[in-house]
Amino acid sequence: MALDVPQERGLAQLERRYLDGLEVCRFPLLPFLEPLPLDWMYLIYGLMFLGALGIMLGCCYRLSCVAFLCPYWYLLLLDKTSWNNHSYLYGLLGFQLALLGADRYGSVDGLFRPRKRNAHVPLWNYTLLRAQVFIVYFIAGLKKLDADWVGGFSMGTLARHWLFAPFRLVLSEELTSRLVVHGGGLVLDLSAGFLLFFDATRPLALVFVTYFHCMNSQLFSIGMFSYTMLATNGLFCRPEWPRGLLARCPRWLQGWLPSTEPPQPSPDCHYGGRRARGRLRPRQHLAAAFTILYVLEQLFLPYSHFITQGYNNWTNGLYGYSWDMMVHSRFHQHVKITYRDGLTGEVGYLKPGAFTQSRRWRDHADMLKQYSACLSRLLPRYNVSQPQIYFDVWVSINERFQQRLVDPRVDLVRAPWSPWTPTPWLLPLLVDLSPWRQRLQELEAQLDGHTDAVFIADFPGLHLENFVSEDLGNTSLRVLRGQVLVELVEQQQNRSLQEGEGMQVRLGGPRGDWGCPGGADGPFPQLPAGQYHKVHTVSPEPSCYMYLYVNTTALELERNLTRLRELRERVRNGTGETGDPEQPWAPPTPQGSPESLTPRFLGPRNPHHLTPWVALGDPKSSTSSAPAEQPGHGRAQSVSLGWGTAGSPNSPHLIPGEQQHGRMMGTASPCHLRGEVTATSQLPSADWGGWWGPPESPVTQLGRSQQCPVPITRPGGSWG
Repeated sequence: MALDVPQERGLAQLERRYLDGLEVCRFPLLPFLEPLPLDWMYLIYGLMFLGALGIMLGCCYRLSCVAFLCPYWYLLLLDKTSWNNHSYLYGLLGFQLALLGADRYGSVDGLFRPRKRNAHVPLWNYTLLRAQVFIVYFIAGLKKLDADWVGGFSMGTLARHWLFAPFRLVLSEELTSRLVVHGGGLVLDLSAGFLLFFDATRPLALVFVTYFHCMNSQLFSIGMFSYTMLATNGLFCRPEWPRGLLARCPRWLQGWLPSTEPPQPSPDCHYGGRRARGRLRPRQHLAAAFTILYVLEQLFLPYSHFITQGYNNWTNGLYGYSWDMMVHSRFHQHVKITYRDGLTGEVGYLKPGAFTQSRRWRDHADMLKQYSACLSRLLPRYNVSQPQIYFDVWVSINERFQQRLVDPRVDLVRAPWSPWTPTPWLLPLLVDLSPWRQRLQELEAQLDGHTDAVFIADFPGLHLENFVSEDLGNTSLRVLRGQVLVELVEQQQNRSLQEGEGMQVRLGGPRGDWGCPGGADGPFPQLPAGQYHKVHTVSPEPSCYMYLYVNTTALELERNLTRLRELRERVRNGTGETGDPEQPWAPPTPQGSPESLTPRFLGPRNPHHLTPWVALGDPKSSTSSAPAEQPGHGRAQSVSLGWGTAGSPNSPHLIPGEQQHGRMMGTASPCHLRGEVTATSQLPSADWGGWWGPPESPVTQLGRSQQCPVPITRPGGSWG
């Protein structure tokens, strides 16, 4: 925990999370909890860190437990978005350690208090810790008996990780996922606690549990949890195992280590017998009763969600105390936040996650309610009076259809919510569509590497508003179940689609044309690109449909990159076609205009409208292969890519008569047209760049701050 405080607890990012005056929405479990000023938060974290160190060293043990436990639970209850199973486990272990006698051996307190030094520990101390670790394993195994886990849908893509490569040598990826990832995880969680408990099976259990947690440390970002569980393995071994280990150390070292002598009797322990000394004291009766009640409470709490129904969503309860680890995987396709001014009726949209520092709120109704209440307090500062907040959250859980989590027509600011009753505006998970997952996987398996699919299920009376980018060519909409009505917003036209019918996009086609691509009549009308459309569910049961799309811009870029790689290899190997047989090293003459060879960049991922360009150079050279006054003898040996805006210092569209500096990934070269220019490299002197163009323009290499007269013979300038 001393290592966990600056990492997962967030001490390293304290200023970003709790900066004074920061407009941010928080999600405490108890509404009255508020963060302290930043200076006080540093004090809280420092106290928690010192408490963890004190527990580790056994120094002022009880005080250290309190110093760690109080700040830890305060921070945990302050932010529900940070809840997870291992954070909850750390809090439980801290609470247990505050009650146990964990400072009896090898502690600083034992140096100053002889009664504690090398003394017995009551058996209920071990029972409590062992029971807690056993519950973590066993309840996690019971939760994995869920149909999604057994069917192999919870962690469907985990088998692609490099850690499972040895298994994929003998098994297919699907069998690796079902047998190793899901089957192995289920068996290990169910059996680990039992195998660790018995002496005969403990060595085998230690091997498998150690391997399991070492893998988890590489597979998931779970902080110190894997190492914490590795440390708990020693709790199941015989209590004297540390003494036996230390007894094997050299004699000169044993003087600095804890004692290897048998422990002395402790007044906290009951040794039996009929003498007055052997009678059970009230304190021991209380300890035994507490142990039994605590274990029963821990067995009940993961199944107590029928009490706190307001926290139930598609999964039961707040994620963190149910030990349903990795049972549910989610993928969010679309999140939209709409606000409406209560006085003017003006409608606007917020960026998902505005005023927050987490994305956990997307999956929990209670956090959505808190988020909407927070936004209703913040938006009036931005001239939005009496705001109404609407959420439209689309999420797929365990490879199901993408569907809505909450009703987008409900204003969550004024919507009711209670921790003890079900949430009325929470839409149910369409579990009756779960058998479709096998078919959806088969459909995805039939797609090529450039085609993606999105599978959507929607409720009757609701609609999906979607926008088809012009970069997404060959986009088609096909109905799998039910009936939908497609509304084209700009054309003000509607189209009804039954099961098996669809619509398709063709780039360059006339917008609003209901004919098939190419103009032929057929069953797939055109869905216009670059426009919004709405898909209304008009059938009495939920509708299911899918989008198939190809990112044509990315595909074109990939093809151009492949062509450039081939060109680079040809130039490097001296096999390229040239216009001069005496210069076999020269690159082939490009055909067409520069624009025809410039790959298009993905529009949605290029917010600054940067235009890609390509240049050839030799970044490995440290000296120029030819002086600047003798152009034409340079060797272009590598291809570099970059991008810029027209007329900017990074632009491939050059302006005649002006000096420009180009930037490339890995090289640095000037862009020029004619006249004498100064080539200034913005990278180290070992980085060089070469430019190539039409046959009448020279191939020149330029160094750092090198003056070079560059004659250009092509009318109107050349291009790089």
